[in-house]
Amino acid sequence: MSVSGVSSVLDQYQIKQDSTQNKDLGKNEFLELLVAQLNNQNPLEPQENGEFIAQLAQFSQVEGIEKLNSSMESLLSGYQSSQALQASSLVGRKVIVPTEKAVVDTSETFKGSLLLPVTSSNVYVNIYDNTGSVVNRVNLGQQAAGNVSFMWDGKDSSGKLLPPGTYKFEAQATYADGTKGLYTLLPANVDSVSLGQNGGEMMLNLAGLGSVALSQVQIIGQ
Repeated sequence: MSVSGVSSVLDQYQIKQDSTQNKDLGKNEFLELLVAQLNNQNPLEPQENGEFIAQLAQFSQVEGIEKLNSSMESLLSGYQSSQALQASSLVGRKVIVPTEKAVVDTSETFKGSLLLPVTSSNVYVNIYDNTGSVVNRVNLGQQAAGNVSFMWDGKDSSGKLLPPGTYKFEAQATYADGTKGLYTLLPANVDSVSLGQNGGEMMLNLAGLGSVALSQVQIIGQ
């Protein structure tokens, strides 16, 4: 004897459980509904093969989605653990980032670099203190295109040693049609690291400079 009003498995699968749980039926409930439907179908009007195959395919899809969700959760957990490990290894280290400012210990020779897109007959770097005054200039003369290194001894134009602090480095190159500004790559110390949320990028909190994305780092030093 058949049970009248038996819905398709797909329709029953869409029904929510108790509102307090607010969850879709899982694969076990789906399979139970499918078996119940087969047991209670009308022998004189058996379920069509096409419909049965479609329901099996639906079951397979549900199981596949659950496995995919589990795999994604595992992958995200591994990524977060990797980020945490990477973050712990970066704190206290020096990195090279594209910036025009740097915290300088003037008792040591400061080293930076600039990006020169086209060969220039005269390349130089103006150095400003935190009041915006020019304290010195590093003349590099003629330079070929590429990454050009420069050094500053921490002294002003008169040879006086300046105090440690934040300084601005303005790189310039001279061409036939005028002077062009250049990008500088300067060192900075990593004070702390902010882990990316929901798959977001890790942010490095640099001494005296604020936060920069890990993707902006050119070189990780000692």
